[in-house]
Amino acid sequence: MPLHVPPAPAPALRSVLAALGSPTAVREARTPALRTVQGPLSPDHPLPVHVLDNVAGGLPPTTRLAAWRFQIRSTERAVAAADTMLTPDGWAFSHFFEGPYIASTELALRQAEAAARDYQPRLLSIPDLYMLALWLHEDIAADASGGSPAPTDLLVPLAPAPPGIAAHRPHRVADLLPVIATRIAPGPGPLLGSPA
Repeated sequence: MPLHVPPAPAPALRSVLAALGSPTAVREARTPALRTVQGPLSPDHPLPVHVLDNVAGGLPPTTRLAAWRFQIRSTERAVAAADTMLTPDGWAFSHFFEGPYIASTELALRQAEAAARDYQPRLLSIPDLYMLALWLHEDIAADASGGSPAPTDLLVPLAPAPPGIAAHRPHRVADLLPVIATRIAPGPGPLLGSPA
């Protein structure tokens, strides 16, 4: 089934196109792939990036929209990504970057395309675990800028995933969030008389 990729805000796309067209922005980016690739570059697969803020305390998880991320494609593959951020004047280009999450995102999107259900793809950042996941939201008509993961939504951890969490394996939110919450939850602290 096809993924229902939500449309990015027009100012976000325009700002990425302007950055790609700026020799200074591309040259000064910490992305060797952008400086060395031959041929045209284009933004592709815009995904809203939500940050998971609350997974503890038995409350439903909460997220906040932090960015729109675009895969930057050469003629053959994604070579980098561009993030945009919300400013008081609207969406603006933030930065280019590369690394393992570029190929991992591309792989997860291909895997999700082969799923038997329709999903709205998003990215979910879990900063406390240094984890990024493809969030496959079941409500394909939902506003991509809001919402929280539903228990039946799927999360596909991107590689590199934290130890003990399998990358590129879909997990229901109801199954994975308790694992995440346990890892994020502060421990009881050292016992009296034990080494700190």
